[in-house]
Amino acid sequence: MRLSKAWIVASKEFKTFTKRKTILYSSFYFEGVVSIGLPFVIRYIAGKTAGAVALPILLSAFSFLFVIGASLLPVTIASYSLVGEKVQKSLEPLLATPTTDEEILAGKSIAAFLPAIAINLIGALIFTTLVDLFTHNTLNSYYFPNWDIVIVVLLLGPLACLLAVGYNVLISSRVNDVRAAQQLGALILLPFVAVYVLSETRVFDLTTNNLLIMAAILAAVDVVVFFLAKATFQREEILTKWK
Repeated sequence: MRLSKAWIVASKEFKTFTKRKTILYSSFYFEGVVSIGLPFVIRYIAGKTAGAVALPILLSAFSFLFVIGASLLPVTIASYSLVGEKVQKSLEPLLATPTTDEEILAGKSIAAFLPAIAINLIGALIFTTLVDLFTHNTLNSYYFPNWDIVIVVLLLGPLACLLAVGYNVLISSRVNDVRAAQQLGALILLPFVAVYVLSETRVFDLTTNNLLIMAAILAAVDVVVFFLAKATFQREEILTKWK
């Protein structure tokens, strides 16, 4: 596989995304709420009497939202990239170019992966900075950075993003409507939302060991989904069944 060809495909996708304001708005909305809105919630709690006790639990759960964000952002991008081109009949001409199936799939995956991870990283930086600013007096130390946020943002986030991209390739092969693809693609969020809810209710603790176990499970699932997506994204399959 030639990465230069995959990057050409990705560059074309980047130009398309910048022209679609709905993609940009949906990408920044969630991150804006989490990275800017939640620190002010934390600031309010920090001012309460029991703030020092409640903060570590909340911060651990809120940090996990960046895993959800990493799996949410590619859904919109991948839906437009695959189903949008299918509807507009612009996928077939791309397949006629001297580019392999792997290079096209890699290019489209890169186009969905990089913006999502970049936005997630920026959001995490803003979130951790504001949280440290608002909680330093209450905790008498800076809560971030720590190993948990590193694992969440730099390991679990990318793995969740890859899973969302691969899953959306599978979804795109079966639907012909962008909204339907987005709605079905959003189902990938359910396991992560479940983990978040369980952590908020103290049923499941987001300890460093548990985060690493989740990362190992995600990595294994990513490998399976990758091979399924690769098997689905074939010229013959697309031209005959992606209708």
